[in-house]
Parts: sequence; structure tokens; C-alpha cells
Amino acid sequence: MTSIQHNLHLVLEHISATASRCGRDPKEITLLAVSKTKPASAVEEAAAAGQLCFGENYVQEGVDKIQAIENPGLEWHFIGPLQSNKSRLVAEHFHWCHTLDRLKIAVRLNEQRPDALPPLNVLIQINISDENSKSGIMLEALEALADEVSRLPRLKLRGLMAIPAPEADYARQLAVCRQMAEALAELKKNYPGVDTLSMGMSDDMDAAIAAGSTMVRIGTAIFGARDYSATHNNN
Repeated sequence: MTSIQHNLHLVLEHISATASRCGRDPKEITLLAVSKTKPASAVEEAAAAGQLCFGENYVQEGVDKIQAIENPGLEWHFIGPLQSNKSRLVAEHFHWCHTLDRLKIAVRLNEQRPDALPPLNVLIQINISDENSKSGIMLEALEALADEVSRLPRLKLRGLMAIPAPEADYARQLAVCRQMAEALAELKKNYPGVDTLSMGMSDDMDAAIAAGSTMVRIGTAIFGARDYSATHNNN
């Protein structure tokens, strides 16, 4: 067993144990392996171990990997901030975009999504901790943006994404994560196709799962420490 295979096994076991403690079915939770800064070979190693969903933060790096690997069985998620001049690459190559936070980008993605592909799955990013450094909209702006996005035929609104501020206290983590779960439940009332809450990374995964997250984003615990010595000016 390789280190990536071993790490994947440990992360999946952790997700399963956490879900079981909360009375949830582990199958309700998708593991998104965050492969940013990692080579295509690492993705292929994880895929060989059964991992199918991969998250990329940098547009060009992600597209390069998608084209190099050429595995139609993999599902690619864009999870970084998206600039309008990079929207076409996301529309043409990725299956999901987690970071939708303004109508301008939604319209571009809709126009640029090839007709031969199914609609692009999108999540609206919520700045749940009201951090100036984070992308995303405030919860009070969600209803209006969701209404606009739902009208775009080449996009499929699937739910919400959040990156809560780092918080050491589990109870506080849980409180923030529950806010997101409540927002998703409200969204579902108007949009039956909504089914995804992308929330939880290594440090707050347990609270996110307890609150109702359906997708956790884990990178270093699977692939090892990241090397940021290469510049990534292509996001």
C-alpha cells in the first residue's frame, strides 16, 4: 500500500467513524481530495486507490492535470477564487465550481459552458464568518443570487460552500457549521435540486459532518505537505 493509498484509507475511516457517531450514513458524505500543487501522478495514485473526486484551486494547474490524466471517470471540482478572465477554462473543463459569489461570473460560466457537456454544477460561496480576506457573499444576499443563478440553463445550482474562520473550540465550530446547514435547508425549500453542502477541512471536519456537511475538502492529510515554492499566478 502506498502512502497516498494509506492516507486515503485513514481519512475515509475517520469520516465514517465521525458520521456514525453523529447518527449519519457515511455514504452521505463525499470526500473531495484537494490536489492543488500536487503532480498528476499523485492524482493518478489516489484514483488507483478508488478516489474519484478531486479539487483544484488554480485554474490553469487544474486544466493541465485534467488534460494530462484524461480519465473520464474522475470528477473535477474548482474550489478557488475565480477571476472572470479564467471562467471559460472552468466552464469547459470542470464538473463543479464551488466558489460562485457574483452574478457576473455565473452569467459568464453559463454562456461559456459547452452545449455538449451537461450543465455545470455550482455552489454559492457564503462568507459565513464575515472575513474581509475571504470570498463569498453574506447570507442575506443568498436568496437574490440563488434566484438569478437558478434561471441560467447551463448551470445547475447544487448548494452552498463555506470556509469558516479557524476556530479551536469545537462548540464554536459547530455553531458556525449549523448556520450553514440551516441556510442549505432554507435553500432546498425553493430549489429541490439543491443537495450539497461543501464544508469542512482537516481542522473542522468533525464539526462540519456533525452539522450536516455532505462534502469535505481534504488535501494535506491525503497527499502530504504542499510545496508552494512554485508560483501560482494562474488562478
